[in-house]
Amino acid sequence: MQLKTVYRCQECGQTSPKWAGQCPACSRWNTLVEEAEEVSARTAARSKALTEFSSEPVPLSESGAAEQRYIPTGVEELDRSLGGGLIEGQVLLLAGPPGIGKSTLMLEVSRSMAEGALKGSTVLYVSGEESLAQVGARARRLGAGAGNIYLLSENNLAKVIDAFNRIKPGLLIIDSIQTAFHPEFVGSPGSVAQIRECAAELLKIAKSKGVPLFLLGHITKDGDLAGPKVLEHIVDTVLYFDAEKSNVYRIVRPHKNRFGPVSEIGIFEMTGEGLVSVKDSSELMSNTDRGRALAGRAFSIAFEGSRPMLAEIQALVSRSYYPYPRRTVTGLDLNRSQILIAAIEKNAGLRLDTMDVFASLQGGIRLRDPALDLAYCAAVISSAKDLELPPDSVFLGEVGILAQTSSTAFMSRRLQEAERLGFKKAYTPRASAKQEPLKLKQLEVVQVSDIAGLYSALMKTQAAKKSGGQLRD
Repeated sequence: MQLKTVYRCQECGQTSPKWAGQCPACSRWNTLVEEAEEVSARTAARSKALTEFSSEPVPLSESGAAEQRYIPTGVEELDRSLGGGLIEGQVLLLAGPPGIGKSTLMLEVSRSMAEGALKGSTVLYVSGEESLAQVGARARRLGAGAGNIYLLSENNLAKVIDAFNRIKPGLLIIDSIQTAFHPEFVGSPGSVAQIRECAAELLKIAKSKGVPLFLLGHITKDGDLAGPKVLEHIVDTVLYFDAEKSNVYRIVRPHKNRFGPVSEIGIFEMTGEGLVSVKDSSELMSNTDRGRALAGRAFSIAFEGSRPMLAEIQALVSRSYYPYPRRTVTGLDLNRSQILIAAIEKNAGLRLDTMDVFASLQGGIRLRDPALDLAYCAAVISSAKDLELPPDSVFLGEVGILAQTSSTAFMSRRLQEAERLGFKKAYTPRASAKQEPLKLKQLEVVQVSDIAGLYSALMKTQAAKKSGGQLRD
C-alpha cells in the first residue's frame, strides 16, 4: 500500500500538494489539513467502480420511468415539507444546530413509520453520538417503543453495513454522518475524506436496496452545513432544521429536493412530549389580542408554499436622538424595509428622516412574501401619525419602489383566509380587468393604487371613527 501526503480543505474538499493559508478553491482561511491518501487503493477502487457501473447507452424513449410513490412518514409537517413523504431509495440530509431536536424528530419518524407504513418491516436507528441507554430513554419519553425499531450505537461504517444486511430494514437513520468512519479509508471521523466516502457507501446501499436513508448533519457557526460541499450534491434532499432564538417553534426548510418542491416548510412546536406538528399556522404568527385597536400594528396573510399564514407586523416610529436615524427590523428584509420607508416619505409626504423606525414580524418565523409590503407601510404610517388601525382590517399587496401597489399570487386565497379568520375589511391593490370578482360574504375590499391612497384611506377611517359616522371611500 502506497501513501502520499495531501492537504485537503475541510470546507470544499479541494486538495493541494502543499499547505497554504487560504484555500485556492473556496477562499476560506486555515481550512487545509494534512491527510494521508492511499494511491493504490483509490486507483483500484476507481477501476472496480468503472467496471460495476459500465452500461450501454439506450434511447431516451426506451429508458422507462419508475412511478413516483410517496411513503408517508406519519409526521404531518415533515410530509408537507417533503411534498408528500419519502421515496424508495431516497437519501435525505437533515442539518441543524445542536439541541434543535434532530434526534427527537428522527425518533418520532421511526415510531410513526414503524406503526404505520413500515408495520411489516423494521427501522434501523444508528447513533454514533449517544449510547443505547441515552437513545432508549428519549425513545421511552416519546413513546417510541415499537418492537420493530432497532437501535445500534456504532461509528464503524463496516459494522453498520453488516447490521443493515442482517436486519434488512425498511428505513435507515444515521445520527450523524460526521461521527461515522470507514476503516478502509484514511482520516479521522468528520474529515472531508471520511464524510465523502461514508456518504458514497451509504448512497450505494440505499439506492440498490430501495431503502430511504436519513443522514443527520452538523452545521458550522456561520449556519452552513459542516463538511464538504459534495455531501449536498450526493443526497437527494437537504433539509435545514432551525428556529429563532428563544422560540418554541421549529421549522424544517428544504433547500434541495429532487422528488418534490422546496417552497414548503414544516412547523413544529417543542413540548415536553416531543415535537408536535402545528396544523393551523395562522394562529402562531399572532401572539397578541386581536380585539384591540393599536397604533403601529397591521395584519396580513402570507404564503409559505401552499400554506396561508396570518402575519402580524408591529412598527414603532419615534424621535431619533442620533445624527443618523436607526432602521431595525426583525423577521423581515432590512433592505426592503428601507426602500419602503423611502417610498412612504416620497409618496405620502411623511418626514421620517428624524425618526427611528423599528419593525418586527411576530411569531419568530422569517418571511419573504412581497404581500407583506402593504401591511408594513400601514404599520409605519400608523405609528408615525398615531393612527389606531382597526383589528379587523388586513393589508394585502406588494409595493414597488415608486410606491405603486400591485397584486401578488394567491390573492383570492388570501382574501378567503382573511374572511375565515374574521377580518371585516381588506386593503388590496386595484384589481385588473382580467381578474374575476371574488364573492365574499363579510369581507369588504378597499382598493388602493399607491401608498398615498393607503394613507388617505387610513385618514378617512380615523376621521369616521372620531366623528362616529361612516365615510365612503
